[in-house]
Amino acid sequence: MSNKQGTKSRILDAAERLFAERGFADTSLRLITSKAEVNLASVNYHFGSKKELIQAVLARYLDQFMPASEVALSALENQPGLTVHEIFDTLVQPLLSLDELRHRGSSIFLQLLGRGYIESQGHLRWFVTTHYGKPLELIVKLIHQVDNDIDDAELFWRLHFTLGTVVFTMASFEALNDIAHADFEQHNNVESVIKRLIPYVAAGVVAPAPQLSGTKIKEVS
Repeated sequence: MSNKQGTKSRILDAAERLFAERGFADTSLRLITSKAEVNLASVNYHFGSKKELIQAVLARYLDQFMPASEVALSALENQPGLTVHEIFDTLVQPLLSLDELRHRGSSIFLQLLGRGYIESQGHLRWFVTTHYGKPLELIVKLIHQVDNDIDDAELFWRLHFTLGTVVFTMASFEALNDIAHADFEQHNNVESVIKRLIPYVAAGVVAPAPQLSGTKIKEVS
């Protein structure tokens, strides 16, 4: 590995750990450079800005997860009797394959993705949809294939509820696993927990739409 590539990898590794532990907003470039044992000029040289560094950290996972997901999802198009459970189930192996990329890769990836939404990192949404939009479009298309009565606005909320549930569960995996072991003598791994999640979130996606009354905004005199 060249010195330049080694420096870039050290920055990415340090940034990933800190972003996952502390969040994007509370992790300064100074803290990252200190952990990576590089100077600020190295970050600017390799990434240009903190936003681009955040995107590069996610890209290490997205570059593997998204193409594999697209292949798996494409195989479901026009499949008779398709269910949302099957749509989500086909994403399991692409997600678990991230553990081969890095130790606990699947959990770290979801934790980072969740922080992007929690902390309103709007540039990440732009980055993901711009560079990896096809698998996301396929998920929406396939869910409409299952239930064409779900409108786009309602599906937006339901997919984000799904993402929030998955992110919380994976971010809390070790604590939840300890509780399940202590209280129920269960021995779970990441795959078994994801398998538990899928029926729950799949049912939520196709649940009957709520009857919502119009929201009135009071004028302040």
